[in-house]
Amino acid sequence: MINFAIVGMGHIANKHMEAIEKTEGANLLAVCDTNPDRLEMVPSNVKKYTDLGIMLQENPEIQAVSICVPSGLHAKLTKIVAEHKRHIIVEKPMSLKLEDAEDMIKYANENGVKLAVVHPNRFRPAIREMRAKMDEGAFGTLSHANATVRWNRNQAYYDQAEWRGTKEFDGGVLMNQAIHDLDLMLWLMGPVVFVQAMAATRLRKIETEDVAAAVVQFENGALGVIEAATTVYPKNLEESLAIFGETGSAKISGRTANFVETWDFEGVSEEDAEQVKQAIKADPFGKPGHQWIIEDMVEAIKEDREPVVTGADGLAPVKLILAILESAETGKKVILN
Repeated sequence: MINFAIVGMGHIANKHMEAIEKTEGANLLAVCDTNPDRLEMVPSNVKKYTDLGIMLQENPEIQAVSICVPSGLHAKLTKIVAEHKRHIIVEKPMSLKLEDAEDMIKYANENGVKLAVVHPNRFRPAIREMRAKMDEGAFGTLSHANATVRWNRNQAYYDQAEWRGTKEFDGGVLMNQAIHDLDLMLWLMGPVVFVQAMAATRLRKIETEDVAAAVVQFENGALGVIEAATTVYPKNLEESLAIFGETGSAKISGRTANFVETWDFEGVSEEDAEQVKQAIKADPFGKPGHQWIIEDMVEAIKEDREPVVTGADGLAPVKLILAILESAETGKKVILN
């Protein structure tokens, strides 16, 4: 049995609790939050703490910790957990600063612990089908890709907590909402070599951007277009990821990118394409992404291997987003190395 703890008992912690409960071989031993009121909802059989260091010191049997605090605190808490020799699952974005993300990987490596970053959309059924086609080479020479997030996060969303929408603790639409799609784009298309972008704060009273657009070039020569917004009225409209190549075109879309809209590949009949679409439609969500992450950490610990979504995987979209924001601020093309 792998014993888990959770630090930060906000909304996202519920997904970690549910995933641990559903994962064979996983057990939630303890939770921690500096606000004791948030601990009241936790089952009585789970130990409760308001200090992370004390929780780790008093419970050497804890083997892995899910970090679910505001993003600006991820690096600080990762260091504490790593120094106590416990494995780490950290929510997205892994950090708001490149140097912090690099430090997090260093902390894990220096202390011999595993670091996994929560990018659960990789495990959606439609995305897994797209990845399989990419691995087969079914797209041929890649032309371009498009990632779109047209969502609504009204002012009440940002007003729920003082840290929301801040540069120090939260980030904007790119770090908070579109990072999942940028992770998928990088996972499928490969590294980006340069970016040209614009960003703005148009409708929300926040420090960070609520709308952004960027053009990128991938290392393989293909182009990419990114559009992200939390300003769409009156509710979430669309999340989509499209990839186009010499012998294949595919688009996954819907309000939360769960359905196959386009599935055209050389050698694949219309009937076979329709079968894929209908199979995804019958089970568009599949097993929850957080459960995949928890299950993978259990197996990674037992098998002594790297998690499926590593610290390096988590760093890549952070690096891209920071380049987008730099380009938007300077008005210049930014080279990534």
